[in-house]
Amino acid sequence: MRQLQALRLMMDGRSVFLTGAPGAGKTYVLNQFIGAAKRAGKNIAVTASTGIAATHIGGTTIHSWSGLGIRDTVSEHDLTHMSANKTLVKRYNATDTLVIDEVSMLHGARLDMLNVVAKKLRQNSAPFGGLQIILVGDLFQLPPISRGREAADFIHLSHAWQELKPTICYLSEQHRVQTGDTLLDLLSAMRRGDVNELHERALQDRMQATPEADSVITRLYSHNLDVDTINDTHLKRLPGDSKRFTAFATGVAAKREQLQKSVLAPEILELKKGAEVMFVANNFAAGFVNGTRGTVIDFVGNVPLVVLAEGKEVKVEPHSWKLEEDGRVKAEVSQLPLRLAWAITIHKSQGMSLDAAEIDLSRSFTPGMGYVALSRARSMEGIYLKGVNTMALAMHPVIAELDQVLREQSDFVANVTPDYKQDTVSEALASFDEGVFDALRQWRTEQASAQNIPPYMVAHDTVLRELATRKPTSTQALLGVKGMGAMKVERYGAELLKILTK
Repeated sequence: MRQLQALRLMMDGRSVFLTGAPGAGKTYVLNQFIGAAKRAGKNIAVTASTGIAATHIGGTTIHSWSGLGIRDTVSEHDLTHMSANKTLVKRYNATDTLVIDEVSMLHGARLDMLNVVAKKLRQNSAPFGGLQIILVGDLFQLPPISRGREAADFIHLSHAWQELKPTICYLSEQHRVQTGDTLLDLLSAMRRGDVNELHERALQDRMQATPEADSVITRLYSHNLDVDTINDTHLKRLPGDSKRFTAFATGVAAKREQLQKSVLAPEILELKKGAEVMFVANNFAAGFVNGTRGTVIDFVGNVPLVVLAEGKEVKVEPHSWKLEEDGRVKAEVSQLPLRLAWAITIHKSQGMSLDAAEIDLSRSFTPGMGYVALSRARSMEGIYLKGVNTMALAMHPVIAELDQVLREQSDFVANVTPDYKQDTVSEALASFDEGVFDALRQWRTEQASAQNIPPYMVAHDTVLRELATRKPTSTQALLGVKGMGAMKVERYGAELLKILTK
């Protein structure tokens, strides 16, 4: 499927699974859709399965946006509690389209939980409460962590996927610049299960290559232990004394342990001037998000001063992670939102794009691990291979079989889908209805006169404009309109819906 065909389907309001090989343009199409949909008056929530992936698309994690946090299940009690959260209810109802990027690492069970919550908070029995869902990713990338289960919990096996029945948009064009480079050919062969001697020889050549001594290069390893060893070694090589920062945790032991497992900052963080670090929390005001890289240049008082890649200096204060239930804090962890970053795990690299990477695949332990690591690099010349085992080139058999089905479904849709054109945005999406706006203003004048109050106290023009654009058809949808609080909906909702549904 061409990029403009996928964009057309998304702009027509379809829920889709946007997929394809590295370089096919998934991120480009997604960004084009977000921009065009916003111009058409749609409210888009942009999320990803992990914090690092979320930083690449300027969004947040689906765990945070959804209100599900680190829950593994959602009970009736949880649904009641979430329904009482006015901010959360408004968030769900104000959203037209929910984007979830890097879905290969999203558990099918979590997609099911999201489906249940969206239906409840939007009071709509349609899949995901009627939200347009845009799932983006490459299922050949790393599967969701199984946590001891034998079978990976892929999203396409979830009840929510079966209910949503997303339109498959499998991008087939290749847009990475390739001048004799063998990396894309290798990645394509891995997807087909057709790696040959030429590909193996190319990898052997990269095992002989070494980066220049003074080059700054990201090192990718399969195991946390290897990453910790590399980082500790580099830290010890730096001159001067180190400073240690110990996490402080409170709460009931079981809840505290549950929270600590989800916090990416180490319990004991050791830093020196010159240390390469990665932020592991979001603080938009301070100028960093989960996945931002930087270097420690000094210590101010007892906290580090970190310079980011673009030159901005950040004084890093402790960050607090909380586990809340029923509006009460059950556990809390406080620590600097940093970890050493000379080396990172392949899992944490997913979604990154690197000019050069030193990669060790000698201890690959799951299908797709080598594919993810190799596809982080922009060309074969940027790969410095430390080792490789037989698992490194393996792909998950379930996904290999599914891939052919997805291609066929996408091809079928592509045969009947025209390209998107900027000047043919669907009128159903675009929106603003002058006649509805005039009717709403007339209603407001009558209300203000009857109550002897200024018209703006009934509703501002901005509220009426959004109503005339979004044209909500239910009480829950009215709550999603900015400026329409619970009291106004209770007072005016029935009359507004009568005008809007005519």
